[in-house]
Amino acid sequence: MTLIFGIVFFILAKFGFPMITGMVDDRADRISKAISQAKEAEQRMQDLAKEQQRLLEEARKERNDMLKEASATGAQLIQQAKADAQAEADKIIARTKEEIAAERESALRAVRSEVAELSMRIAEKVIRKDLEGDAAQSQYIDRLIEEMSSDKTERTNS
Repeated sequence: MTLIFGIVFFILAKFGFPMITGMVDDRADRISKAISQAKEAEQRMQDLAKEQQRLLEEARKERNDMLKEASATGAQLIQQAKADAQAEADKIIARTKEEIAAERESALRAVRSEVAELSMRIAEKVIRKDLEGDAAQSQYIDRLIEEMSSDKTERTNS
């Protein structure tokens, strides 16, 4: 039995143990390679997470900058629209005032013309009644000539 044990031990020592230790060494190498690959992968994941965080921060900053710029542009557009609307309102008011002044002047001219025409009609009727005779007409014409002469003299002196 000892002899059989010795033979089996010799065969195992010669052929089995080197194979077993080689397989164990190969497995240990694969495990250590897998561990180093896992560490590298973990490091890459951490680097990617940092890069992702940095990109998110940049994106947030750009978004905030865009929002601020859009807000400023919106406020500027609102101000410009208000200024344009005020300028247009001022133009309309000025044009309306001019139209009102023109209408007023036109109405005053029409009233003056109407008053002058009515005055002429009244004067004509009064004069016809007063100047029914030739002597009264001659006397009235002389008086008008004198008044016109005196008015002309007063205007040149002024």
